[in-house]
Amino acid sequence: MDERKHNNHPWDDSVYGTGRTQPPKSHGGLVALLLIMVIFLCGIVTVLGILNVRLFHKLNTREENDLSISFTTGAAPTQEAALPTEETMGASEEESPTIALQQCPQSVENVPMEGGLSLQEIYSRNIDSVVSITSVSRSATSTGTGVVFSENGYIVTNCHVVENGLNISVQLSDNRELDAKLVGADAVSDLAVLRVEANNLTPAQFGDSSALRVGDTVVAIGDPLGAKFRGTYTDGIVSGIGRDMDINGRTMTLIQTNAALNSGNSGGPLINCYGQVIGINTMKIGAFTDSAGVEGLGFAIPSATVKDVVEQLISQGYVSGRPTLGLEGETLSSFDQYYYRLPAGLYLTEVDAASDAAAKGVEEGDILISLDGVGITTMDALNAAVNNLEIGDTVEAVIYRSGAKYRVRLTLTEDKG
Repeated sequence: MDERKHNNHPWDDSVYGTGRTQPPKSHGGLVALLLIMVIFLCGIVTVLGILNVRLFHKLNTREENDLSISFTTGAAPTQEAALPTEETMGASEEESPTIALQQCPQSVENVPMEGGLSLQEIYSRNIDSVVSITSVSRSATSTGTGVVFSENGYIVTNCHVVENGLNISVQLSDNRELDAKLVGADAVSDLAVLRVEANNLTPAQFGDSSALRVGDTVVAIGDPLGAKFRGTYTDGIVSGIGRDMDINGRTMTLIQTNAALNSGNSGGPLINCYGQVIGINTMKIGAFTDSAGVEGLGFAIPSATVKDVVEQLISQGYVSGRPTLGLEGETLSSFDQYYYRLPAGLYLTEVDAASDAAAKGVEEGDILISLDGVGITTMDALNAAVNNLEIGDTVEAVIYRSGAKYRVRLTLTEDKG
């Protein structure tokens, strides 16, 4: 026995020929646990079933009055609702509001205020004074609107409509198309004067914009989105007076209106309820913000400004008192700066021969880097810097040319167009 007990032979695996010598393992505990879990789940299902049956029975036996909904206000609803009587039914019918539909008059004259004209009269009085303008430049074609202000062919519009135009044409209300000559333009006020060879035109009547009040009725006539919608008529009110707007580095004081203005309305009239032009439409917020645009924010140049600028453009071709350096340029792209190893600045495309800059040796192709230490990379930045100065002031300009930088003092002169 001791010899077998301490037998270490590798062939002895404690297994007899009839099976293993070790006793089988017991699984009774696992089976008991599973039974307990099954019993517990069955109990939960049974309880939920009983509750569901009781709830269903309770809902089916609820009285009909318990399902009524009260819309009364004031006192809290009671358990029992009283049936309507003939008296309460009669009172309820008398108190119920009704809508009476009246016959709508057709083509009613819309008179904004006492002494004013109807909207129809305003349109018929001014439509012959409104023209469509097409301006063709080297790179693009722009369209806009203009206003006739003299019988012998003088027309006012926006400067940005005809800017850089090589060929300008005007279409009158009777569909005649005439070539137009640029008499003068002023970028600061965004106004320009054209003239066509025609007589007996219908001039618009201009009113004094200084008499405007917020809330006054106004209308606009123009070509939104081009000549396809010529003579489009929209109405609104004066939403604000004396709005200072910064456009292209210049500050313009404008009339704000909610009359619908869109691309193509530029240069068209803003008219008061007496049929008088009190502004020249110039812009709409939205074109300068996001792609979604903003509705109800249009702006017009006051007629008081229009009178002063137009008369100077006719008499001398420019507006007195505008300072300039006589420089025009384009922004250098990041690619050009990197590829050609150029500094950030304004690439000069034009230097006025009569300017002090030309006298000091500044040339086309130079790069204007700064003025009085302020970096200049766009025309807006150049215009903003110049408009803060007076004629005769001097500034220190940094010019880049052929790999070197130069400092030169430039004197501002009067901009004569």
